Parts: sequence; structure tokens; C-alpha cells
Amino acid sequence: MNQMNMHVPMNSVVPAQNVGMQMPVSGPIMQQPSPQQMQPAAPQQPPQQDKVDNITKVKTLMGSLRECLPMTLKSAAQILHQNQNIDANNPKGIDNPVPRFDKNLEEFFSLCDQMELHLRTAVTCIQQAQSASHYLPLTVISSRLDSGPTTQDTALSYPQYMNTVRLQISYAKDIHDTLVAAAQNISPTE
Repeated sequence: MNQMNMHVPMNSVVPAQNVGMQMPVSGPIMQQPSPQQMQPAAPQQPPQQDKVDNITKVKTLMGSLRECLPMTLKSAAQILHQNQNIDANNPKGIDNPVPRFDKNLEEFFSLCDQMELHLRTAVTCIQQAQSASHYLPLTVISSRLDSGPTTQDTALSYPQYMNTVRLQISYAKDIHDTLVAAAQNISPTE
């Protein structure tokens, strides 16, 4: 361990580079932090989180799937070969360790499940975007503040959009309640 640098006095005299400047001697000397000291300060900054769409996530999982599938097939082939040697009473290759087929298969199915989840989410997002553009063809200004009446006829402010959504939800609930009441009136209660 390097303990020599740990016992540096706090009020040590530093040679002045500029003769005209006076440096305070009573307080601790301000030194530039070393790169090791600056490193912990980096996590304090908010991390840059790029929103990655689901299709990009599937593309990144595709590389892992391409690596996992041959490993799974290779371990399955080795297990089959070892079982064939055991069945043929051939001691050659029986003592060789065989990779775990169940772990490789589990990893393969896990990647497939993740890809399926991302693809289903992408399909749902596309369907919602199509429905939104069909039922609300106006663009929505992403600002949450109501800046007064919009000057464009083809744009809604965020509060206007939220009001439209609330009206659509209440309208759909009214239709649902009306249909339930009509169904109860038509069918005899038992």
C-alpha cells in the first residue's frame, strides 16, 4: 500500500507561480482533483437514457439469439453422442464433461420470450398510433402548459387533448352502460 501520500500536511507551503498573488496559508490548499477523484462525480449527472424502440431491442436480441442457438444445438448433439456411446458400451467419450443442455435451452427460450414481448408491444403501439390518427387526426402539442387558444386549426394543446380523451372515455362508458341496460331489459331475469 502506498501510505506515503496519505500524511501530507494540510498547511504545506506551495511555491507561488505568480509573485504578485498572495495565497492563503491558513486554510487547506485547493488542489485539482486527480482523475480517480473525479470519477465518482460522474454518476451524479443524470444518465442519458435514450428511448430505444421495441424493434431496435429485437434487433439487439437477435445477435444473442444467433449465439445461443448454436450453443444449444451443440450441447444437444454432445448429449446425444454421449448417450449413444453409453448405449453402445463404448467407454470412449463417456467421462468428458457435457455442457448443460437445459441451461442453454432455457436461455434460448428466454431470448425468444423477450423478442416476442417486444414484438407484441411494437404491434400494440402501431395499432394505437393508427387508431389515434384515425379518431383524432389533429396533432397534439406536447407542452403541458395551456398557452391560450391555439392559432393553428390542426393542432391541440395538451390540456385540450386531455379533455378530448376524457370526453371519449365518458362517451364510451355511456354507450357501455346503455348496452348493458338494454341487454338486461331484453333478457328475462331468472
